[in-house]
Amino acid sequence: MNDLQQYCLHLADNALILGHRNSEWTGHGPILEQDIALSNIALDLIGQARNFYQYAATLDNTSATEDSLAYLRDTHQFKNCLLVEQPNGHWGNTILRQFFFSTYQFYFYEQLQHSNDQTLAGIAAKALKEVTYHLRWSAEWVIRLGDGTEESHTRMQNSMEDLWKFTGEMFIPASYEIELAKDGTAVDLLSLKSKWEEKVNAVLTEATLNDESGNRQKTWMQTGGKDGRHSEHLGFVLAEMQFLQRAYPGAEW
Repeated sequence: MNDLQQYCLHLADNALILGHRNSEWTGHGPILEQDIALSNIALDLIGQARNFYQYAATLDNTSATEDSLAYLRDTHQFKNCLLVEQPNGHWGNTILRQFFFSTYQFYFYEQLQHSNDQTLAGIAAKALKEVTYHLRWSAEWVIRLGDGTEESHTRMQNSMEDLWKFTGEMFIPASYEIELAKDGTAVDLLSLKSKWEEKVNAVLTEATLNDESGNRQKTWMQTGGKDGRHSEHLGFVLAEMQFLQRAYPGAEW
C-alpha cells in the first residue's frame, strides 16, 4: 500500500468513525433541532469518508471498493485518530469532541484544497464548506455549556480532562504524511497546530473553561491510531458498523 492510499484511508477513517459516533445520537438528542443538526453533521462526515474511500480504491491494484474498505478491514487496519473513536458520553462530551476535531478539519481542509493532487484538493474544497458549519455549531455549544449552569460547566471541565489527551495526535505526522507533505500533496500538520490552539483557546476562554493550573500543557498525549494501534472502543464500533456486511457478504438493498 503506497503513501497516498494510506493517507486517503487515514482521512476517510477519521470521517467515517466520527460520523458513525455522531449517528449514535440520532433519536436521542436533547432537543429535536439539535438531534437533526448532529445527524446532518454525521451525514456530511460519511460523505467525506466516501469521497476519500473512492479515491483510495482507485489507487489499489486489487478489487477494493469504498464498501470493502469501510466494512471489510479489521481494527488494526484502520488509521483514524484516537480522538474520533472515543465514546459519546453525555451531550457535552460529544460536543467537545466535535469541536476539537472540526477545528482541526477546518484548518486542515483549508490547506489541503491547495494540494498538488487535484482529487484531494477537490474533496477538500467541498468539505471545507461543510466543516465551516460544523465548527461554528460546535463552538457555540461549547460556549453555551461551559458558561452555562454550574453542572454544565463541571461536566464540560470533566470532558476536557477526558478528551484533551487525544488532541495532540492530530498534529503528529505518520510516516506516510511526512513523505507526502514534502512534495505538497499532504498538509504540513505542524503549520496547523498554532492556528488550532489559538482558535480552541479563544473559544474555551469564552466558555470559562480556563486552564489556570496549566494542566493541559502537561498532559501526556495518546497516539498510535494513525498506525493502527487503537483503544478498545474502536472494536465495538466496527462490530456494530460492519455486522451486516460480514454476516451477509455482498448483501445489497
